[in-house]
Amino acid sequence: MSEPRIRVSAHLRWRDRILLCRHEKPGREYWLLPGGGVNSGETLVDALRRELAEETGIVELTFPLGVVFYETPIYARSKIAIYYLAETGTRAVRLGVSPELGRPEHHEFRWLRHADARPLLVARLQGVLDWAEGRLAAAASGEP
Repeated sequence: MSEPRIRVSAHLRWRDRILLCRHEKPGREYWLLPGGGVNSGETLVDALRRELAEETGIVELTFPLGVVFYETPIYARSKIAIYYLAETGTRAVRLGVSPELGRPEHHEFRWLRHADARPLLVARLQGVLDWAEGRLAAAASGEP
């Protein structure tokens, strides 16, 4: 098996909503949390900031619980995804044009409440949503 490729993504909140991006490939479409690959020499958080800026135009990020993350087991073509819990004060999203594609990488975005976002996601991403919501609820109740 080849060396796993690492991608970083954000469970990105604006107020009580989570940002999802719709991605299309020939014959299928699906919803994702924004993010992407890590370049050589980049820290994971720097890669996350770069990917969010490129894909959404959002540069204002905070990490309300510190830099906490959820790591998936290896999936599709030896990828490992690391999901950070982040917040932004910016509601505006600008879908950036991918230089490789000559068009935006995503076709639509939505800021959704947890209950509305969850059914749009595959099981792997539903787990990320549940992890993030659990962490936020624990923090709100004063749990470590």
